[in-house]
Amino acid sequence: QVQLVESGGGLVQTGGSLRLSCAASGRTTSSYAMGWFRQAPGKEREFVAAISGSGGSTAYGDSVKGRFTISRDNAENTVYLHMNSLKPEDTAVYYCAATTSWGPAVEDYYGMDYWGKGTLVTVSS
Repeated sequence: QVQLVESGGGLVQTGGSLRLSCAASGRTTSSYAMGWFRQAPGKEREFVAAISGSGGSTAYGDSVKGRFTISRDNAENTVYLHMNSLKPEDTAVYYCAATTSWGPAVEDYYGMDYWGKGTLVTVSS
Protein backbone atom coordinates (compact mmCIF):
# COMPACT_ATOMS: atom_id res chain seq x y z
CA GLN A 1 0.00 0.00 0.00
CA VAL A 2 1.04 3.56 -0.69
CA GLN A 3 -0.49 6.58 1.02
CA LEU A 4 -0.44 9.93 -0.76
CA VAL A 5 -1.10 13.36 0.76
CA GLU A 6 -1.23 16.49 -1.38
CA SER A 7 -0.55 20.02 -0.19
CA GLY A 8 0.18 23.46 -1.58
CA GLY A 9 -3.11 24.35 -3.18
CA GLY A 10 -4.70 27.74 -2.78
CA LEU A 11 -5.88 30.91 -4.46
CA VAL A 12 -3.62 32.61 -7.00
CA GLN A 13 -4.08 35.31 -9.62
CA THR A 14 -3.81 34.73 -13.34
CA GLY A 15 -0.17 34.55 -14.35
CA GLY A 16 0.94 33.50 -10.89
CA SER A 17 2.72 30.38 -9.69
CA LEU A 18 2.15 27.60 -7.19
CA ARG A 19 4.03 24.50 -6.14
CA LEU A 20 2.07 21.42 -5.17
CA SER A 21 3.61 18.67 -3.08
CA CYS A 22 2.67 15.03 -2.75
CA ALA A 23 4.10 13.21 0.26
CA ALA A 24 4.19 9.45 -0.20
CA SER A 25 4.49 6.79 2.48
CA GLY A 26 4.27 3.05 2.61
CA ARG A 27 6.25 0.82 0.30
CA THR A 28 9.46 1.98 -1.33
CA THR A 29 8.00 4.92 -3.20
CA SER A 30 10.98 5.32 -5.51
CA SER A 31 9.78 2.20 -7.32
CA TYR A 32 6.50 3.89 -8.24
CA ALA A 33 5.75 6.14 -11.15
CA MET A 34 3.87 9.18 -9.88
CA GLY A 35 1.41 11.45 -11.56
CA TRP A 36 -0.82 14.46 -11.16
CA PHE A 37 -4.37 14.63 -12.41
CA ARG A 38 -6.95 17.38 -12.02
CA GLN A 39 -10.70 17.64 -12.04
CA ALA A 40 -12.67 20.81 -12.54
CA PRO A 41 -16.36 21.05 -11.56
CA GLY A 42 -18.53 19.23 -14.07
CA LYS A 43 -15.56 17.85 -15.99
CA GLU A 44 -13.77 14.53 -16.19
CA ARG A 45 -10.49 13.92 -14.41
CA GLU A 46 -7.67 15.10 -16.68
CA PHE A 47 -4.04 13.97 -16.91
CA VAL A 48 -1.59 16.72 -15.97
CA ALA A 49 1.89 15.22 -15.58
CA ALA A 50 3.75 12.06 -14.63
CA ILE A 51 7.28 11.07 -13.66
CA SER A 52 9.01 7.72 -13.58
CA GLY A 53 10.37 6.18 -10.40
CA SER A 54 13.91 7.32 -11.10
CA GLY A 55 12.77 10.74 -12.27
CA GLY A 56 14.45 10.20 -15.63
CA SER A 57 11.25 10.24 -17.67
CA THR A 58 8.36 12.68 -17.61
CA ALA A 59 5.13 13.23 -19.49
CA TYR A 60 2.75 16.19 -19.65
CA GLY A 61 -0.77 16.88 -20.76
CA ASP A 62 -1.06 19.16 -23.77
CA SER A 63 -2.79 21.92 -21.80
CA VAL A 64 0.11 22.35 -19.36
CA LYS A 65 3.19 21.72 -21.51
CA GLY A 66 5.70 24.52 -21.14
CA ARG A 67 4.01 25.88 -18.00
CA PHE A 68 4.10 23.03 -15.48
CA THR A 69 7.06 20.94 -14.35
CA ILE A 70 6.94 17.70 -12.39
CA SER A 71 9.85 16.61 -10.22
CA ARG A 72 10.52 14.23 -7.37
CA ASP A 73 12.82 13.87 -4.41
CA ASN A 74 13.05 10.18 -3.59
CA ALA A 75 15.06 10.84 -0.45
CA GLU A 76 12.09 12.81 0.84
CA ASN A 77 9.44 10.57 -0.78
CA THR A 78 7.89 13.66 -2.30
CA VAL A 79 6.70 14.59 -5.78
CA TYR A 80 6.23 18.19 -6.81
CA LEU A 81 4.22 20.00 -9.44
CA HIS A 82 5.60 23.42 -10.24
CA MET A 83 2.89 25.48 -11.92
CA ASN A 84 3.70 28.73 -13.70
CA SER A 85 1.70 31.15 -15.85
CA LEU A 86 -1.50 29.93 -14.27
CA LYS A 87 -4.79 30.51 -16.05
CA PRO A 88 -8.38 30.47 -14.77
CA GLU A 89 -8.90 27.21 -16.69
CA ASP A 90 -6.28 25.59 -14.43
CA THR A 91 -8.75 25.88 -11.56
CA ALA A 92 -9.44 22.36 -10.31
CA VAL A 93 -8.83 19.85 -7.57
CA TYR A 94 -5.39 18.39 -8.18
CA TYR A 95 -4.83 14.74 -7.30
CA CYS A 96 -1.58 12.86 -6.80
CA ALA A 97 -1.48 9.27 -8.00
CA ALA A 98 0.95 6.35 -8.11
CA THR A 99 1.38 3.21 -10.16
CA THR A 100 3.88 0.38 -10.18
CA SER A 101 5.07 0.70 -13.78
CA TRP A 102 6.03 3.45 -16.20
CA GLY A 103 4.38 3.50 -19.60
CA PRO A 104 1.50 5.00 -21.61
CA ALA A 105 -0.91 3.95 -18.86
CA VAL A 106 0.40 6.66 -16.53
CA GLU A 107 -1.62 9.16 -18.58
CA ASP A 108 -4.80 7.20 -17.97
CA TYR A 109 -6.94 7.62 -14.89
CA TYR A 110 -7.48 3.85 -14.84
CA GLY A 111 -3.75 3.19 -15.05
CA MET A 112 -3.05 4.52 -11.56
CA ASP A 113 -3.23 2.30 -8.48
CA TYR A 114 -3.20 4.76 -5.58
CA TRP A 115 -4.72 8.21 -5.11
CA GLY A 116 -4.52 11.07 -2.70
CA LYS A 117 -7.55 13.07 -1.60
CA GLY A 118 -6.67 16.14 -3.63
CA THR A 119 -5.84 19.80 -3.10
CA LEU A 120 -7.82 22.70 -4.54
CA VAL A 121 -6.18 25.23 -6.85
CA THR A 122 -8.18 28.33 -7.72
CA VAL A 123 -6.90 30.81 -10.29
CA SER A 124 -8.70 34.14 -10.27
CA SER A 125 -9.08 36.24 -13.39
